[in-house]
Amino acid sequence: MAGCGDSQQKSATENKNDTASRNSLAEDNRSTDTIKAYASVNGLKIYYEITGTGQPLILLHGGFGNTEMFMPARAALAKNYKVIAVDLQGHGRTADIDRPIVPDSMANDIAALIKELNLEKTNIVGYSLGGMVALRLAIQHPELLQKVVLVSCPFKRKGWFPDLLAQQDQMGPASAEAMKQSPLYQSYLKLAPKPEDWTKLVTKMAVAIKKDYDWSKEVAAIKLPVLLVSADADGVMPGHMVEFFKLLGGGLKDAGWDGSGRPASQLAIIPNHTHYDIYMAPTLPEVIIPFLNKK
Repeated sequence: MAGCGDSQQKSATENKNDTASRNSLAEDNRSTDTIKAYASVNGLKIYYEITGTGQPLILLHGGFGNTEMFMPARAALAKNYKVIAVDLQGHGRTADIDRPIVPDSMANDIAALIKELNLEKTNIVGYSLGGMVALRLAIQHPELLQKVVLVSCPFKRKGWFPDLLAQQDQMGPASAEAMKQSPLYQSYLKLAPKPEDWTKLVTKMAVAIKKDYDWSKEVAAIKLPVLLVSADADGVMPGHMVEFFKLLGGGLKDAGWDGSGRPASQLAIIPNHTHYDIYMAPTLPEVIIPFLNKK
């Protein structure tokens, strides 16, 4: 029973620390339009930033990224929405915990955050890993969402080009040292609560990207409107994105001269971009906003 008491005391201390963190971050941002805070959910202290007002719109970054990844698009999106940018497990300012990096559990984290922030019928945009998390959220907790935007995200592992899959298969703990030359590591070093966890993150991500998956049956059951966005030189095969669109009810028939047969979901291909820079595309908000605004 002493353990229960210790746990309660620890919980109370953590709650006090969380409140202090929120207040400290709020004080740091009194002169800005961005609220920076943490929320305790599922054993994580998830870091998030809120910009703008209106209907909530959650932004989820890609692998090894953070809230700053969507910065080019955030300003445009925040003119129309209350944008909540989140650092996923082990990324950015959200410290890792003793748990694999799995889209299913990360989706549960976002579901818990939505409830913690009392958000109602939120929209969500996810890129790459963040797209997989957003997709799992649409599958596991559709009642929390209104519309979903998936950027450069396959519904099965074999949706990636074979040469990219081969590169993923080579990734492992040894990759951590080589990746220290990348901007991703420099960003991690700047933001991570425990920068020494870099190798652990790379190792977990290596396990995650090698895991085979195929969510086609679950995707076909999604009733929410979904916007699929891909680059014209993406790592996800274009044929796969068309297959994805068909599973969502799109591309199956002519919409008619008046557009009355148009599906609720949409597919967009952004030219002159790749998997690695599509989140910075100036046209990305121009594609997202009309989809979200459509009644």
